Amino acid sequence: RMPVSVPAADRRQRASAAFCLSFLSLIFSVTAFSSSYWCAGTRKVAKPFCTGSNRGELCIRINSPDGNDSNGVQYIWETGDDKFVERKFHAGIWYSCEESVNEDDEKCRSFISLTPASDRGVLWLSIVAELLYIILLLTGFILMSVEMCYYSTVIDGLKINAFSAVVTVLAGLLGMVAHMMYTTVFQMTVNLGPEDWRPHTWDYGWSYCLAWASFACCMAAAVTTINKYTKTILEFKHKRKMLERSLKIKYTFPDH
Repeated sequence: RMPVSVPAADRRQRASAAFCLSFLSLIFSVTAFSSSYWCAGTRKVAKPFCTGSNRGELCIRINSPDGNDSNGVQYIWETGDDKFVERKFHAGIWYSCEESVNEDDEKCRSFISLTPASDRGVLWLSIVAELLYIILLLTGFILMSVEMCYYSTVIDGLKINAFSAVVTVLAGLLGMVAHMMYTTVFQMTVNLGPEDWRPHTWDYGWSYCLAWASFACCMAAAVTTINKYTKTILEFKHKRKMLERSLKIKYTFPDH
């Protein structure tokens, strides 16, 4: 019984590993797609003029009623960096948010409206590819679930296994293309976007890393599924060869 039970247990382990990897990939992709932390950094925002209630370093005191001449002269001879303040921002596929100058809340606007008109088509292609990526991931996840709970013949399980492998590979290719297109669009927006949005410093955020982690899990699930399919086929071929050999020996030396 050992030669029969060990391959079956190994197939279950590989199916469970592919199922878990596919589930992680789906969760990571949905989280990244709905968040706005693909890229994050700082912007230089011009300070407003001080009013009666605004004082301190977050406003320009040259036009304030209580500003004296020495402050005004000092401001004129400085390089001008003191009239700007750095504020954090973060952007995703759908919208970009930044801190307000005098308030604690954030101001958000659509990232599609910030993208240059010549690159909006690429951004929409990236969004469509991300949606198809999530749909294919969900399809592959459902197929793997059916395969794990399917207690019919091994041949039927192999058919489902092959289809889920193809779907998962296609999902991974779409995800890679979508992530690369968004990276290109964001870099173009940084260079050619509106003046009141261009960042001073920026880097990729946790959502961007999560999106690529989803792609890695997707490809790992695809490799595990293909490996399981290939190993099962090789086991069938080996059993068939052993059966043909035993039948050949039986017919060569018949049992009288």
